[in-house]
Amino acid sequence: MASSLVIVESPTKATTIKSFLGSGYKVIACQGHIRDLPKSTLGVDLENDFSPRYINIRGKGELIAELKKEAKNADKVYLASDPDREGEAISWHLYQVLGLDGKGGGRISFNEITKPAVKNAIANPRKIDMALVDSQQTRRILDRIVGYKLSPLLWKNVQNGLSAGRVQSVATRLIVDREREIRAFVPEEFWTLSALLATPQGKEFLARFHGTFQKKTPLPTGESCDRILASLKGAVFSVKKLEVTSKTKNPPPPFTTSQLQQEAFKRLGYPSKRTMRIAQSLYEGVSLGKREEHGLITYMRTDSLRISAEAQAMAKDMILAKYGEKFYPSKPRVYRSKGSSQDAHEAIRPTDPSITPESVKDILSPEQFRLYKLIWDRFAASQMASAKIDVQNVDIEANCPDGKKYRFKASGETVRFHGFLKVYGELKDDDEKDVPAGKLPPLQENDVLEEKELIPKQNFTQPPRRYNEASLVDALEEKGIGRPSTYAPTIETILNRGYIARDKKQFIPTKLGEVTNDIMEKHFATVVDYEFTANLEKKLDDIAEGEESYLGVMSGFYGEFKRLLDAAEQELEKAGKVQLPQEELDAVCPTCGRKLIVKTGRFGKFAACPGYPECKTTMTLTKEGKIAPVAQKQEDVKVEGMKCELCGGDVVLKKGRFGEYYACEHYPTCRFTRQKVRKIGVKCPKCGGEVVEKRSRKSTFYGCDHYPECDFSLWDEPIGKECPRCGQMLVKKKNGTVACSSKECKYKES
Repeated sequence: MASSLVIVESPTKATTIKSFLGSGYKVIACQGHIRDLPKSTLGVDLENDFSPRYINIRGKGELIAELKKEAKNADKVYLASDPDREGEAISWHLYQVLGLDGKGGGRISFNEITKPAVKNAIANPRKIDMALVDSQQTRRILDRIVGYKLSPLLWKNVQNGLSAGRVQSVATRLIVDREREIRAFVPEEFWTLSALLATPQGKEFLARFHGTFQKKTPLPTGESCDRILASLKGAVFSVKKLEVTSKTKNPPPPFTTSQLQQEAFKRLGYPSKRTMRIAQSLYEGVSLGKREEHGLITYMRTDSLRISAEAQAMAKDMILAKYGEKFYPSKPRVYRSKGSSQDAHEAIRPTDPSITPESVKDILSPEQFRLYKLIWDRFAASQMASAKIDVQNVDIEANCPDGKKYRFKASGETVRFHGFLKVYGELKDDDEKDVPAGKLPPLQENDVLEEKELIPKQNFTQPPRRYNEASLVDALEEKGIGRPSTYAPTIETILNRGYIARDKKQFIPTKLGEVTNDIMEKHFATVVDYEFTANLEKKLDDIAEGEESYLGVMSGFYGEFKRLLDAAEQELEKAGKVQLPQEELDAVCPTCGRKLIVKTGRFGKFAACPGYPECKTTMTLTKEGKIAPVAQKQEDVKVEGMKCELCGGDVVLKKGRFGEYYACEHYPTCRFTRQKVRKIGVKCPKCGGEVVEKRSRKSTFYGCDHYPECDFSLWDEPIGKECPRCGQMLVKKKNGTVACSSKECKYKES
């Protein structure tokens, strides 16, 4: 019988795809790259056309041997790594290492992990796209040269452990430049004046001072505002003009990678790395009970807004069935991607819109559900009818006793037809939080209004905002720096390196980040230049399209880079090592008596001893920058009647980061530990033991106390009753409902 081998990247994806294929197919995961440039050396021959030297990745020897064995025994080998440049390069490396020349099969790719998509890909294999491989190799080698040539300079002239990168250095510069703008900003005073007015029916609303009916009158100072207030004493307010217009609000397009990262941060508070991890799990597939494994979303690394005709048809059917005909536009919506985007993939969307978030809520983890709902809602909205909004604009005349007439303005909005807003309402910007919104009370021209209160307010112009996860991704995309797949790892890298830190949800540069950026700007201005970096990204795209060559791009880059490198090495050697500024605290190290200093790590500022590494004392800082009081260590409590199973010593109760646990009094000499558990009065259905509440790194779960002999476990709390439908154990869900523990059985108690 003919056999076929399908090689994918992740074990989860392998499980999903295996469920779609018959017994004639074997699916194995290569777990990402199997070859890469060596870590110990540059791995690029700069004298011979920048030829890379690839080696098998350490620790993957057994896996490669298994892949070779399976490939040798298979009649056909299909390379099914991810459908992007990185995935194309992985397939090329597999082809080389496994010696697949002449072997049947080929490269297959799919934008979604569903049965039809996988079957169609198997039926239509293709050759490896070497233009995509060359583009990935060029990016990898550019990044290797920049990192391996610049990092030693930073080690020698700033401090050990630093790194520079083609994209990470530019991202750091963005944050440093923004901080400098904030420091240089000089606030300017201005005033606003609002009137709280009431209609003849007693309904109150706010109107904002505009000036006269001839021109706008600014209020730069308190004195200018006071003059207007004095003139308004005893003024009669009336409706001068009332205008109602209609506007159409179109839905946003479906998600690209950067838009998903931004919206997930704004709406769910998820950092980019977390968003991509969850999206990966939704793409690779989840079990939908009796239904086979199913990828819930399309490929999550894309900057395209394109939607397939099939997806549009499915969306139309869903919208008509769920919301009605008036919520579907007269013709399907088509969104155009930016000129620099790669249109190989679709936008991020549900693979099957009929699988609503609510229908899979009990199957998904809470974070998977929230992100899937965000993606589903956005896609559904993108295909729905526009919203119709009535806008009310009111001009109010204030007739003053001194004969002056001032203009106040009020506006309100009423949603006449919700359209896509029924599914996906848009968030207001922070700037709009204090702006009166909503519907105005009924008004008629010439209505005389009662003045309830005049409200003057002093304001100051605000500096630019610091970047957060969403706005930094937006800035990187807008400037053409990096690509969708690089945003999350770039942010993670500069956080881990200590170049930036989080201040609440915003990014601030550290002293280390500023010093490193100064060196880069002074000696490697080209490398951290926004336009140069964007043009280099464009050239990588051109290589993928076959319009540029690997050698041409590398030669053009390296000539200028080598010149800068040689000059920087000479100048920095003359200047000597850069001394990082240190902020001393009015407190001494409790270990060695030195004055503590402030350092910045990936999670913000902390106090540390300047004697590191001889003295490794660190202490927490409060929000005010003071040393936080040291928490008293909890005394271990001896547990009566319990002895260590390994050495016979007494057992004590300790408190760890995941709750209380038992340990031998001689720990760590004796390594006996056992988690403290809570009995819930339910017998294990497998062995008759006690079911107890336990804790994992993620959450609470319930399992048999005879573990590991008995592996019974559930995420939801069992209640000790059997399901009347299938006989499995009933559990209490976290939302309080009682349901069957079996994923195949949908029984729920009302």
